[in-house]
Amino acid sequence: MPTRTSLSLPEDVKERLQELDEGGDSLSDEECVKEKLRLLQEFLLADTQDQLKILEDKLKSSELSTVSYAALSVLLSRTVENLCSNWSFFLGRVHVRGEGSAQESSGKSPASTRVTRNSGKQPTILSMFSRTPPPKCPDCRQYLDDSDLKFFQGDPDDALDEPEMLTDERLSLFDANEDGFESYEDLPQHKITNFSVYDKRGHLCPFDSGLIEKNVELYFSCAVKPIYDDNPCMDGGVPAKKLGPINAWWITGFDGGEKALIGFTTAFADYILMDPREEYASIFALMQEKIYMSKIVVEFLQKNQDATYEDLLNKIETTVPPAGLNFNRFTEDTLLRHAQFVVEQVESYDEAGDSDEQPIIITPCMRDLIKLAGVTLGKRRAARRQAIRHPTKIEKDSKGPTKATTTKLVYQIFDTFFSDQIDQNNKDGGGVKRQRCGVCEVCQAPDCGKCSACKDMIKFGGSGRSKQACQKRRCPNLAVKEAEDDENMDEEEVLPLKETKKMSQAKKKKQTKNKISWVGEPIKTDGRKEYYMKVRVENEVVEVGDCVSVSPADPSHPLYLARITALWEDGDKMFHAHWFCRGTDTVLGESSDPLELFLVDECEDMQLSFVHGKVNVLYKAPTENWFMEGGMDDDIKVIEDDGESFFYQLLYDGECARFESPPKVTPSEDCKYKFCASCVRNREREAQDLPNVCEPLEDEKSDSKVFYGLATLKGEQYRVGDSVYLPPEAFSFAVKLASPVKRSHRKDDVDEDLHPEYYRKSSDYIKGSNLDAPEPFRIGRIKEIFCNKRSDGKPDKMDPKLRLYKFYRPENTHKGPKGAYHSDINQLYWSDEEATVNMAEVLGRCQVEYAEDLVESVQDYSSRGPDRFYFLEAYNAKTRSLEDPPNHARSAVHKGKGKGKGKGKGKGKAALQESQDQEPQEQTVPKLRTLDVFSGCGGLSEGFHQAGISETHWAIEMWDPAAQAFRLNNPGTTVFTEDCNVLLKLVMSGEKTNSLGQKLPQKGDVEMLCGGPPCQGFSGMNRFNSRTYSTFKNSLVVSYLSYCDYYRPKFFLLENVRNFVSFKRSMVLKLTLRCLVRMGYQCTFGILQAGQYGVAQTRRRAIILAAAPGEKLPRFPEPLHVFAPRACSLSVVVDEKKYVSNVTRGNGGIYRTITVRDTMSDLPEIRNGAAALEISYNGEPQSWFQRHIRGSQYQPILRDHICKDMSALVAARMRYIPLAPGSDWRDLPNIEVRLRDGTTTKKLRYTHSDKKNGRSGTGALRGVCSCAEGKSCDPADRQFNTLIPWCLPHTGNRHNHWAGLYGRLEWDGFFSTTVTNPEPMGKQGRVLHPEQHRVVSVRECARSQGFPDTYRFFGNILDKHRQVGNAVPPPLSKAIGLEVRKCVQERMRENATGDFLIIVSLYF
Repeated sequence: MPTRTSLSLPEDVKERLQELDEGGDSLSDEECVKEKLRLLQEFLLADTQDQLKILEDKLKSSELSTVSYAALSVLLSRTVENLCSNWSFFLGRVHVRGEGSAQESSGKSPASTRVTRNSGKQPTILSMFSRTPPPKCPDCRQYLDDSDLKFFQGDPDDALDEPEMLTDERLSLFDANEDGFESYEDLPQHKITNFSVYDKRGHLCPFDSGLIEKNVELYFSCAVKPIYDDNPCMDGGVPAKKLGPINAWWITGFDGGEKALIGFTTAFADYILMDPREEYASIFALMQEKIYMSKIVVEFLQKNQDATYEDLLNKIETTVPPAGLNFNRFTEDTLLRHAQFVVEQVESYDEAGDSDEQPIIITPCMRDLIKLAGVTLGKRRAARRQAIRHPTKIEKDSKGPTKATTTKLVYQIFDTFFSDQIDQNNKDGGGVKRQRCGVCEVCQAPDCGKCSACKDMIKFGGSGRSKQACQKRRCPNLAVKEAEDDENMDEEEVLPLKETKKMSQAKKKKQTKNKISWVGEPIKTDGRKEYYMKVRVENEVVEVGDCVSVSPADPSHPLYLARITALWEDGDKMFHAHWFCRGTDTVLGESSDPLELFLVDECEDMQLSFVHGKVNVLYKAPTENWFMEGGMDDDIKVIEDDGESFFYQLLYDGECARFESPPKVTPSEDCKYKFCASCVRNREREAQDLPNVCEPLEDEKSDSKVFYGLATLKGEQYRVGDSVYLPPEAFSFAVKLASPVKRSHRKDDVDEDLHPEYYRKSSDYIKGSNLDAPEPFRIGRIKEIFCNKRSDGKPDKMDPKLRLYKFYRPENTHKGPKGAYHSDINQLYWSDEEATVNMAEVLGRCQVEYAEDLVESVQDYSSRGPDRFYFLEAYNAKTRSLEDPPNHARSAVHKGKGKGKGKGKGKGKAALQESQDQEPQEQTVPKLRTLDVFSGCGGLSEGFHQAGISETHWAIEMWDPAAQAFRLNNPGTTVFTEDCNVLLKLVMSGEKTNSLGQKLPQKGDVEMLCGGPPCQGFSGMNRFNSRTYSTFKNSLVVSYLSYCDYYRPKFFLLENVRNFVSFKRSMVLKLTLRCLVRMGYQCTFGILQAGQYGVAQTRRRAIILAAAPGEKLPRFPEPLHVFAPRACSLSVVVDEKKYVSNVTRGNGGIYRTITVRDTMSDLPEIRNGAAALEISYNGEPQSWFQRHIRGSQYQPILRDHICKDMSALVAARMRYIPLAPGSDWRDLPNIEVRLRDGTTTKKLRYTHSDKKNGRSGTGALRGVCSCAEGKSCDPADRQFNTLIPWCLPHTGNRHNHWAGLYGRLEWDGFFSTTVTNPEPMGKQGRVLHPEQHRVVSVRECARSQGFPDTYRFFGNILDKHRQVGNAVPPPLSKAIGLEVRKCVQERMRENATGDFLIIVSLYF
């Protein structure tokens, strides 16, 4: 009979309750509550009695079995129970409301009155009668009102009971006269077919959901066949009924194919399953599905330990299930449904592995799956009836990682450091102890007594020296937590930082010497100071230029070291110390060479009594043949350690962690006795930071001002007519635009029953929003440079001023952001509005030209670098109109030379000659011969090509689709599709070509080396031990450094994820820099945000730059575009010290931010699964970015505007995500939806109270699993095929409510970091198009990375997504390339000047 899921109140009771709720009677609150109680008590008693009477009548008339009567009476009592709990909840709310009213009158409103997050709606009694949890079977825990609930259809008449069936001669292995059966020691084994499993109430149910482990009696009916019979048909089988109860179920592995062997154990026999009955087939298919799924996962992760969750989804979705299994495709829902079992199988695989193997359970992919699905770790080892007799048979991959090919120098640095660390660990207590959570079954299990760790324990007769825990008791919770803590460092976390003080201020020294006497006469007297060249300290003679040690006050601190740059007496015997710093005081920390020192720009005057003794400090200059000596160093030692000898080769900037060649400074003969290079450089920096004016204009008079023709600031000169950048607050505009109000995306009138997860959207912050992005710099043209006169009539030169004409950007006019969208990003409007600003506020110089005066097209003019702007019109703020600019707005230099509207493509000879006269010709920079290692599809090289600094002659990419893509876009490049270690080994052994006949680059060929080595194998390891040392030493980072050492390129770039600088407590970073420094390279590191260089995407990347001796070390590029401040935390903390890059603009920029609308609003509409590789644009570009990305040459064909075909369920979810900004899975309605494949989804059932979030405003439950109540998870609570994914509310409380999953991009916002596989429930879940019901296409992702539309990708859609997601954004690498170009140009200018001076000196 159908069962009622909720009680229905009679109409008269409803009407009366409605009146009481509306306050129709003049009753007090207490009287009102009592009246409601009376009505409900009467109704409950009457209704319960009526229901029980009906059940008894049906039982008497045989319409109802005893079992059904018991079930229904339990159901009825539970319904009444739930009603009572709802009533208690209501009384609690009334009580709180009453307290609140009383407290309001006293002016207080305590936090306790806020019962839930959405306490605005008070539940009424009427609403509570529909809030009872749906009924479940007390045995199999299935919902009794579920349309999918199936009943066992009964046994055939000739079916036998289990004991009788087992004696049937058709199942005997022996002839009747053989006596073999009686001697059979184990349980007999048979095969069964046409089987169904059910509980004692006849409900067909799965046997793998934990019921057997909870002692629920499950039975099965089938046809039983002999163990040797492999035919699953019924022929020859013995019909059997109600076998069991089942004591255990198990898996014995795979039968040589893809089908797992599953079995039951009863008290009488073991049974291996073949084919299920038709009505049980769908239930059994899920069991087969999850076993096969676990096989896929383990095999995939065993070979791809650095794979992401999205990579695993890619593998699963592209795997075709084997024939003979009752399912036809895998989806993400499949993986999440079986996540608990899959993780248990991974644990089983890890346990069977060697102790020194890295467990698969801590890989990034598994950690994401565990979090998303809410998996409980350690359950597999619990004492339970399920027996996985042999872990699913998965062949181990015997092919280990390729051993890294290294040069001797790189090898010795790593090997020496690791050996020292291992020794230290052993001294400190025998290595790292395994930690435990103490909660899971693993931690509570006994030691095995068999593994090597146990054998060393004293209790098992060992020495007890290793102090390692049992290898069979690896705590999965702690392993995952440690890996998570190590890799997913909160980049925005505020850490306690050491003060970045000058070293000289921090030094605490002590006086040690008393016998001090001058040697010789003073060579110079300056006032009271008498300067000397030599002094005797104790028994040592020290002279100017010698190096000395200074004793620290703390004896545990090593001696301070300094060079004496001056000696004098001024009452006290003094010297001027130019300090060195030890490697341990730099970012290198403990990885540094203990004998290597670094020059620093820090110095101080101090007494000679502090000198401890004389030391030898050798300058290690690069050899003349340095570029050809790569790979030849046999010993990492530079000098012998005698306790008094050190060496240095580089100058260190402690704020930016820059190691540079010491600048060449030659003192004049008359000041050699007191020359300090540190003082000189510090004075130059201080002078540059102060604004200065010169060239006073005599013809311009004023009573209060003095006018000048030139001002200088930070090494830059400014004249009247120049254009300058200023901070946004420097001046405002006459047009007052409404400031963007932070709009709340939350609605108060949401139907909580329809949108039960909406309450989780408690914050107004929208991921990917540009609302907080600052304005770009103001731009003005200098009209006057002046200083105000002081009271004495002299100019105040310490505070020079500028009078400026303001330039409007399009977004500053009345058109607002819409005007900027259609305009060029460097387009301005002239205005006659003026502003006066302090010279100190100027941020830099730019070029602004009237477009009609240009001798080239606007496009050509703009393409010659940033800091170039133009205007065609003037803006009148009063009339809000555009006008022709006044005559004085035109540049005096270019006036009258234009070709009209700035569109001229050609130049006459005269015009060309004039332009050459006016503007200095930019030097032609030779392109560097480049080797791109781990090149991917070529994003890094593409940016360098756009910067005009490199020509990629060679590229190495092991993954064939990416290598093919590189070839498509760089047909002149030799692309090696093989292991970089194999190639380096060939070159180092003297080979000229590889096995395919491709020419290998030789020593001296490579001028630039760039690449982003994957951090596979060590990126998830929490600490170093003997295993992880070995893995790290064989990593691709080490191989890449060996390429650098062997080829010795002029410039080197290493790109990696932001956390590269934090891996292993920054040890990966330190050792990388250590290798570069030992090779002789100048080097630095920093974090760059790609969104600040012209893409609508947040993508922070770690960049290590290095330059050979004699070259200039590039600086990191200044940001071009403003970007969301939350995404611009670019400092790095190493050993509790904060480092910043050389960037001075911070979050500022010269251009506005690029948005999603800029990026892709012109692309034609496509549907989910669109697969046409070439289509028409169907429209013109709308924004500057679109014009730029399409290219200057007309391209009618749009390639790769294709998107993934998501499953029917995912497609339905995407369709129901609203189009409003900030929409994600929390906006999904809880409804049944018919899918495109003909199936229908289910509504998500809320069956438990939620301790954290309480109930909804209408009194509804909010928990979907027993863990919401603080209990352990119950597998029976899992739900599938629901529009709201069950796993998200299940684990949402622990993971920021999974904000952003199934999230839409915002037109005016930006992309999250473009990933290799856009998945709505992936790491970056905001992958839905702003308006279309699909995930973003390959071309949209490529545009978010800044790839031109002409750029080609290769392979299937997932291959192309992976190529795009793994790439370096070309605009970012272009910005870096332009900085390298500047260094090359500066070097060329210096060489040209040097050559000129040599010629002049020879001539004279």
